[in-house]
Amino acid sequence: MSESSSVIVHILDKEYRVACAADGREDLIRAARLLDDQMREVKDANVIGLERIAVMTALNLAHELLQATGELSQQSSESSRVSALLNKVEAEIRACNKLAGVLI
Repeated sequence: MSESSSVIVHILDKEYRVACAADGREDLIRAARLLDDQMREVKDANVIGLERIAVMTALNLAHELLQATGELSQQSSESSRVSALLNKVEAEIRACNKLAGVLI
């Protein structure tokens, strides 16, 4: 079990102390930077109010997550189809090799 510590992150010029596992520190810092960047973009689009900025940013990130999940699902499905076709081809090759052995 990894040791827990806290990290201070800055989001929209506010400081937050967040508990995290020691081995998750860098990921947390990267996530906070991403969130800060995204919230600044929303703020720069003339969205007013911290709560509105946070909600709009959360919706944008959720949308991106759903798109990425859909793309991964599609890639997985395509990979499964390719694997199934490859298995059929290999089975046919084995069958042809057995038939060739019988004919010789």
